[in-house]
Amino acid sequence: MHDGLFIIRFPDKGHGSSGKHCPARYLILAFVNLKKKEVQVKVVYYGPGRGGKTTNLEYIYKRFNKRIKTEMVTIKTHGDRTLFFDFLPFDIGKIKGYDVKIQLYTVPGQVKYDSTRRLVLRGVDAIVFVADSMKVRREKNILALKNLQKNLLSYKKSIFKIPLVLQYNKRDLADQGIPVLPFEILEKDLNSQLKAPSFEASAMSGENVVQTMKQIISMTMRSLQRDLK
Repeated sequence: MHDGLFIIRFPDKGHGSSGKHCPARYLILAFVNLKKKEVQVKVVYYGPGRGGKTTNLEYIYKRFNKRIKTEMVTIKTHGDRTLFFDFLPFDIGKIKGYDVKIQLYTVPGQVKYDSTRRLVLRGVDAIVFVADSMKVRREKNILALKNLQKNLLSYKKSIFKIPLVLQYNKRDLADQGIPVLPFEILEKDLNSQLKAPSFEASAMSGENVVQTMKQIISMTMRSLQRDLK
């Protein structure tokens, strides 16, 4: 223990959410600072390259900039929007006397940055998987989800036992005549086993971006509320 900082592991159980599916199987691992009475929760936005992960965080940052206490750190590189991560903590209130701080990260989507993606997942408490709705990206979505499962296992975490929300991004492209996958196909490809809450969204316009974030925070907070003593 250092300066009152330690890791608290909460039981592998949970309650249903208000999303489409209600899996009761969450395992929360959060950092607790006893001196500051503060809980720190890490949420990672994961998915294929250029699927809208960084755009989600940019929208959230602009929408809630008055509540966010630090600058958003973005490292961009040729070939991918985000090389390392976006770091976005903000306060969302108290639970049983503890301040709760959420850190939002994105990971690079390209396959060649797999070691970086795995590094960003270290200490993750919850996941938002951002899928690309374009038909041409169907296989990339499936591969990215399998990659998430593999990288979580490297930290002995199960994709079935961590708070998870799926976001089907770029739904607005259908209005521009760009072929997009039907919602039912995306659910079949990505969510037939996970049964996670899912949202159709447009990160560019902001449609369901905040709702996605609120859902993953709600799922995580519910476990904290129940188990934090």
